[in-house]
Amino acid sequence: MPELLVCGVDEAGRGPIAGPVYAAAVLLDPARPVAGLKDSKLLAPARREALADAIRRSALAWAVASASVEEIDRLNILQATLLAMRRAVEGLAVRPREAWIDGNRCPALDCTARAVIGGDRTVPQISAASILAKTARDAEMLRLHAQFPDYGLDRHKGYPTPDHLARLSRYGACEIHRRSFAPVRQVLSP
Repeated sequence: MPELLVCGVDEAGRGPIAGPVYAAAVLLDPARPVAGLKDSKLLAPARREALADAIRRSALAWAVASASVEEIDRLNILQATLLAMRRAVEGLAVRPREAWIDGNRCPALDCTARAVIGGDRTVPQISAASILAKTARDAEMLRLHAQFPDYGLDRHKGYPTPDHLARLSRYGACEIHRRSFAPVRQVLSP
């Protein structure tokens, strides 16, 4: 095993007005590199899914976690994101010595944590975490679409697109909408 076990951590779903926020933590295996890692937002969905499978097969350890809509509304999106990140790191089967977190804030962890701005584009472990968080959240949004088809979650994944905002205005907010986010608050307060 490598002397310094560094896991990458990233989130998916801070900007949407519906659904949970997800985070992933990944410890890559230097003996089993995964080619083509990059920020999940720069990958086509099929490529992202293929890379997610490769990461899950090749990594020393990986974990995905989330924070619920209720936690987002109670804590705020930043604190809920940090909670999901902490849950992901704590879910790893191999304890990291360091966690490199995409962005400028780190969750409270039992290991050293370092914020890496733009890390999802430059650090393979963080890119891998970005891919796992995004594919897990997208799968959850497809599952929620089956429960709440009126909102078009299969297309916009909960982001405040014009289509989603129009549907929110037409059908009102449902249990998966983040009530602490302005577009949802506006619909709830006449």
